[in-house]
Amino acid sequence: MQGIGPHGIVEGKGMSIRFDETIPVLRIFDLAKAREFYEGFLGLSWDWEHRFEPELPVFAQVSRGGLTLFLSEHFGDGTPGTKLILRMSGIAAFREELLAKAYRHARPGLHDRPWGWRDMEIADPFGNRLVFSERIGKECD
Repeated sequence: MQGIGPHGIVEGKGMSIRFDETIPVLRIFDLAKAREFYEGFLGLSWDWEHRFEPELPVFAQVSRGGLTLFLSEHFGDGTPGTKLILRMSGIAAFREELLAKAYRHARPGLHDRPWGWRDMEIADPFGNRLVFSERIGKECD
């Protein structure tokens, strides 16, 4: 008999399927603007970047805590205008950290949703929408 075990692992008949991590790929068009936003404003670490040759598009990784994002200048990697829901804790402190930077392109606000989450949506310079979201109550049925 097959069933879903702890942590979403499919178990049964000698098989085990597990999903460990999701890493979205966001399309970017300007490396300097991407670094200013993701590293400078959001406070993510610029982990690495790769180019097949010096003048070719970049593919990079940024991270902070349990969040990892890939950023790509490659045509076909990601769609401009993508919306991500990024579950987190400490959203009020994160908002205060961001506001203290006085970033001229964003002054994010917090919005309590009737389904039990507090959201803070921020658009990156390429139209991607990052929605940082923290549970504040029970989800609606």
